[in-house]
Amino acid sequence: MGIEVRPATEFEDVKTMVGPRRPDATVCWCLSYRIPAKQNAALKSTARGELVQELVAQDPPPGVLAYDGGEVVGWAGVHPRADTGFARNRRIPHVDNLPVWSVWCIRVRPGYRGRGISHQLLQGAVEFARSYGAPAIEGYPVDNQGRKVDLTMAYVGTRGLFEKAGFAKAADTDSVLNGFPRVLMRRDLR
Repeated sequence: MGIEVRPATEFEDVKTMVGPRRPDATVCWCLSYRIPAKQNAALKSTARGELVQELVAQDPPPGVLAYDGGEVVGWAGVHPRADTGFARNRRIPHVDNLPVWSVWCIRVRPGYRGRGISHQLLQGAVEFARSYGAPAIEGYPVDNQGRKVDLTMAYVGTRGLFEKAGFAKAADTDSVLNGFPRVLMRRDLR
């Protein structure tokens, strides 16, 4: 049947991809870049999931999900940069004043990795941003130069992944993740 990528409007599927095993655990929920740092730090226990449930009900929702048949297998966080922590991030530069969108997290479920789903998720994020009239979309992956990236830090993607999706390097950043520099990759959607 193939992989289908669509807007993340089903809370249970988002929960499967980014939620904790225990509902009261204080983990990311892919909120670290989506909301202001103070708000992120203040959210504890089930409040994190409750906020994500609210975000999923908004238009636009907070990202896209990949499905293999009826099974959710991947997630990409994507939203207007102005609504993310990247709007105020001093380590990730602004290239210009375009109202760009940002993709900051790409996650594929264990058992489905190595099948190209991250490529499909990134392309789905591009199409999602385009459908909302975004003039461009950015990502901030590591420039690992082909070296292995620890899976816990691979959520930002790699420069190669973004290049294969038609993104080009637009700027260096002052951000480093897992020992690798991050670069600002951009794809024009006009």
